[in-house]
Amino acid sequence: MENTRVTKVLKNSRKHWVGNGFYVSSLWSPGSSLYKYTNPFLMLDYASPMMFEPSEERRGVGVHPHRGFETVTFAIEGEVEHRDSSGGGGVIFPGDVQWMTAASGVVHDEFHSDKFTREGGVFSMVQLWVNLASEFKMSEPKYQSIKSEEFDRVSEDGHEVKVIAGLYKDHEGACSTYSPINVFEVNFSKNSEFEYFCLEKMTTLVLILDGEVEISNENYVKEQALAIEKDGDKYSLRAKKGSKLLIFSGVPIEEPVASYGPFVMNTKEELVQAVEDFNANRMGNL
Repeated sequence: MENTRVTKVLKNSRKHWVGNGFYVSSLWSPGSSLYKYTNPFLMLDYASPMMFEPSEERRGVGVHPHRGFETVTFAIEGEVEHRDSSGGGGVIFPGDVQWMTAASGVVHDEFHSDKFTREGGVFSMVQLWVNLASEFKMSEPKYQSIKSEEFDRVSEDGHEVKVIAGLYKDHEGACSTYSPINVFEVNFSKNSEFEYFCLEKMTTLVLILDGEVEISNENYVKEQALAIEKDGDKYSLRAKKGSKLLIFSGVPIEEPVASYGPFVMNTKEELVQAVEDFNANRMGNL
């Protein structure tokens, strides 16, 4: 464990509303200098647990476009309803994951579900943006909605690993990806060490949703994300009982990044085209 090192601590930014349903901290965003630590992961928004009172009006964010990347939504508490112009949609519940490949372009909306709106309750979610290589940016949009029970789980001494994407030992994640990416949720039932082997060139990030993590004799707390430098192809950490982590690993995409709001391409000219295509309704309608 002493050979695993934290190269950057990504802390909560000032919280802000996305629409009126998602009160988030952006731990990193497209186009920032932090991308050298997070590539190929463009952005991470974390809505920490927040109480919403019952309402007759759904809260969320209305119709908006995306092009050039993928959005991955992790429902932690509460319920999220999604619709997009490719025909994807539905409600995700705690433990579910929604993986939307915007690629050549979609418009979509995201709201609290009707049931959650009526009843209220605690809401929490994570949304991760994953870059696409230039060869895939204009591919067909795709939508994956995976229920919590569909994911393989691996019980080990003191913790359980939920395999969302990629490969953990001989267990394959239910989400398909365009480039080598591993996404795991790790829940600790007692103080224990988690160790994993992956490609040496992979970026590795650890988001602490709850609890406390120790790496190289330094302690880190919830609502922090850690950029990890591995010992070759291995990383390891210790976490306390009750800790809950999301771990992301991915091979960096060594291409220029041009971003403008909901579009992430390689050049400014492609961004101009994305805006034109959206304004001309070429990304579809809801």
